[in-house]
Amino acid sequence: MTGTARQKENRHTSRATEVIAREAAQFIAREAGTESLITVIRAAAAPRGETINVFVSVFPEEKSSAALALLSRKREAFSDHLKSYARLRPLPRVDFLLDNRERLDEAGQ
Repeated sequence: MTGTARQKENRHTSRATEVIAREAAQFIAREAGTESLITVIRAAAAPRGETINVFVSVFPEEKSSAALALLSRKREAFSDHLKSYARLRPLPRVDFLLDNRERLDEAGQ
């Protein structure tokens, strides 16, 4: 792959992660219940951009597994949301993961 092609792919992947993070935040705000607060922290592309991981924070922490289960069940609905509101082709697979860096930072102090 030439340098120019690699730069173009990196720009596309960067744009895709930004769009998916924004759309995930909007989707979660609309679809999640009031049991917990789910916040999108960031999105990161796996190598080659075929999968994008959306990292979320959940409060209270006891609701983390239930929140991730909800997001897993809603993955197809989120893909439909992306098809409607984001012009990303091809549409990458999106996985929701818990971002527990803050908790790790507190444990290290």
